Amino acid sequence: MSSDLALQIGRDALLMVMLISAPMLGLGLLVGIVVSIFQATTQIQEQTLSFIPKIVAVFVAMVVFGPWMLSLMVSY
Repeated sequence: MSSDLALQIGRDALLMVMLISAPMLGLGLLVGIVVSIFQATTQIQEQTLSFIPKIVAVFVAMVVFGPWMLSLMVSY
């Protein structure tokens, strides 16, 4: 195995990880920002209020984007 092939395999693996994690991270980020804005406007300082919606959003993203992520992993 040459170094070029090893670098290509590593690059492809990192790209695959980014593609698979992007929907969950993006939706979690979006929900976190919305909840933080809600907390700032209502002056609610409860820490668990931002945690629970993020967990639900990531779970929903896994259910919705699961078939797409699975097809990416199988094709790799």
